[in-house]
Amino acid sequence: MEDGEELKTFISIWIIAILSICYCYLIPARISHGVPRLLSLLPIIPVFSILPLRIYTVHLAFPAFFFLVWLGNFKLLLFAFNRGPLSSTPRLPLRTFISLALLPINPKQSHYKISNPFPFSLPKPILLSVKAAILAVIVLHAYEYKENLHWTVVIVLYFTYVYLSFELGFAITAILALIFLGFDFQIDPQFNEPYLATSLQDFWGRRWNLVSSSILRASVYNPIRAMCTPTLSRLHGQMLAIFVTFVVSGLMHELMFFYLMRVWPTWEVTWFFVLHGLFTATEVAVKDAVNGRFRLHRMVSGLLTLVFMFMTAGWLLLAQPLKNGLDIKVINEFSILLKI
Repeated sequence: MEDGEELKTFISIWIIAILSICYCYLIPARISHGVPRLLSLLPIIPVFSILPLRIYTVHLAFPAFFFLVWLGNFKLLLFAFNRGPLSSTPRLPLRTFISLALLPINPKQSHYKISNPFPFSLPKPILLSVKAAILAVIVLHAYEYKENLHWTVVIVLYFTYVYLSFELGFAITAILALIFLGFDFQIDPQFNEPYLATSLQDFWGRRWNLVSSSILRASVYNPIRAMCTPTLSRLHGQMLAIFVTFVVSGLMHELMFFYLMRVWPTWEVTWFFVLHGLFTATEVAVKDAVNGRFRLHRMVSGLLTLVFMFMTAGWLLLAQPLKNGLDIKVINEFSILLKI
């Protein structure tokens, strides 16, 4: 498909998505929550799931998938049961409802705090500018030498590219949302410097892709934990909820790569999240048993966390994408965009 036609398709997808959310605001929102509202929302879920299949450019297919199939559908399922960012008393204005439903943003939660392990930090605009410069270097220069680089370096470069492009893309989306909603509207942070994580629980729960984390917490983790804790125990209910949440996340990532590559899954991606679910649940159990009596220095635990992340990502998470040349396609698309 030519770039012009692809862009037209992308625009048409978002027009359909906005009209679909307007329907959700006008009709299902007036139906009592629970099964009746869920039934009224069900027609939208397959629409959101089919729309991104019309896009083949990775940098257009990813936001279409992530915003609609993942976040959009999960937010609508939560809304059916009067949960999540779309449920509010008093009722949200239409433009706020549309923005929260279709964009990777969540309204500011009063209990949310950003932890900074260092006594200093760069202002956010400067930090984002530095990250943008690093991203440009990776795309325009470093990745050209992929064939001459050690496999570990390639994994680090690609993982860094994924993180930086995600954070910068989400930051741009947040700015556009604030322009639309007004700068007095406060949103939760989308990332929290994941390279500073000191444990898997810290990385996945408090630093990496916090929009997805909050949605998975509300739609999977909290219900599973609430159901299992009375039968099992507080700790075992929490461990099972963590594991199930990672499995769901793995299946959604597997689906995401199918949308981006149109290749049937080989399930390494799911196994990556199964492995991280097991290790994160074990980490929680160890912390509970130790109860603060022993703690590794944050430099040591941080290094161990990053090493484990890169090793398992290279082994499982990025195996199929790299094997099918998704990294080359992504870098080529982005380099063309930078040179325009």
